[in-house]
Amino acid sequence: MSGKLLVVGTPIGNLSDFSPRGVEALERADFIAAEDTRVTLKLLNHFGIKKSLVSYYEHNKRERGEMICARILEGETCALVSDAGMPAISDPGELLVAQCAERGIPVFAVPGPSAVISALAISGLPTGRFTFEGFLSMNKKSRREHLKEVKREQRTMVFYEAPHKLPSTLQDMLAAWGDRRIAIVREITKIHEEVIRTTLAEAAQRFADGGAKGEIVLVIEGAKPEAAEPLTLEDAVELAREYMEQGMSASEAAKQAAQETGCKKGEIYRSVTC
Repeated sequence: MSGKLLVVGTPIGNLSDFSPRGVEALERADFIAAEDTRVTLKLLNHFGIKKSLVSYYEHNKRERGEMICARILEGETCALVSDAGMPAISDPGELLVAQCAERGIPVFAVPGPSAVISALAISGLPTGRFTFEGFLSMNKKSRREHLKEVKREQRTMVFYEAPHKLPSTLQDMLAAWGDRRIAIVREITKIHEEVIRTTLAEAAQRFADGGAKGEIVLVIEGAKPEAAEPLTLEDAVELAREYMEQGMSASEAAKQAAQETGCKKGEIYRSVTC
């Protein structure tokens, strides 16, 4: 019997969000790879599941991943879970999935709650296109370089942040991008769930002295599109000549180019016929 890896999403707060399929996946797995076995044990106890746990976290992920892959190749099924949410997203499980892929081990998703998507959905900001930026580095230089890289990003941006780092992060974002809309989403699905829809400037002032608690997701408005430079007569003439090469007369080409560029038809016509 061939083994496999099941990437199982777990609740980000409310245990009632755990799906029946998620429960079944943990019950049927031969063993569970968990970021913090103490946290996962509480989940297992809540659902009456007794299963062997393997510790798998940031500082042992490569070596432990080799061991997990070896067991799967021998025919066992491993369920991968994180402390909360979908494993492998800003999470050590990313490496285990890659190791399995390299060895041809089947990997299946058992979808579950995601703080990224949940926060985005209730942020009140555009959701059609977005980018997930994970956690900013604790190193000041790296953090500011990251913020500089995404300064002109027009899509809505989603970041994870710890409460104690929130004041400096908001100040750095304001300094790097200027003021823009932000939703600070905290304690998703928990008793004290809250969405603070404000601006970076107001948020930086509000949380300057700390005070934020719980798990935090920042959803931030993307940059405004940069205004296009106005087209010149030279651009209009070049466009008209392209139309003429396609078979238009000089008059037709000048008229079409004038409509698209805002330049005067007569000036374009004189330039393409002289």
